[in-house]
Amino acid sequence: MKDLYRASKVWSSVGENVSVVDPRELSDEDGIYLVRLARKAIETFVTEGRVLEEPSDAPQHLRRKGMAFVTIEKLVGNERELRGCIGFLKPVYSLLKTVISAAIAAASEDPRFPPLSRAELDSIVIEVSVLSLPRKVSDPLREISIGRHGIIVTRGLYSGTLLPQVPVEYCWDVETFLAEGCLKAGMEPDCWMDPNTSIEIYEGVVFQELEPRGRIVRRNLEEEYSKRCVSRA
Repeated sequence: MKDLYRASKVWSSVGENVSVVDPRELSDEDGIYLVRLARKAIETFVTEGRVLEEPSDAPQHLRRKGMAFVTIEKLVGNERELRGCIGFLKPVYSLLKTVISAAIAAASEDPRFPPLSRAELDSIVIEVSVLSLPRKVSDPLREISIGRHGIIVTRGLYSGTLLPQVPVEYCWDVETFLAEGCLKAGMEPDCWMDPNTSIEIYEGVVFQELEPRGRIVRRNLEEEYSKRCVSRA
């Protein structure tokens, strides 16, 4: 996959004491609903220029605040190429609105790509990652688990995140994951060893289309990492 997730845009702003969707509480049916919602938001915006409203019949628990990224990939032959990836790392809106907003932004505002065209809608697949609240870690080498955690690397005005999928896709170990997180944040690759650098982790559940408008599944990232990377090491 071409440069998967490495330049994902992040918006963040949140108040205190909000009720937040924990990704672990989401069922497979919730994941299917959210991916279909993301696709509908993208198709409505691309074909009609209209922002989709939150569905009035959506499950009540999805109306709580939530964090999510939406990733668009384009099928090129047997390969998937990144076509857009944007999300929220703080619970700004309801999970429903977060997914809608991230989906539209991934299709139209990712600075690496031109806006998604109507002609591309039949060749893209959608992935929704619902994330937990980040927490700071003091011993990242011990506390980070590949396939389970995403990271946020921050020092001063520099900040960057990498989703839990990223080290799985590239077969990184924890140290490489941290080094790449530093680079993503615009810093030197060993910035994570600087005591002035903050390392936060978050968990996520990931739901993806297997084909355009097709079957939607929950990814088991730890299992993928074991099969893809550990077994061939």
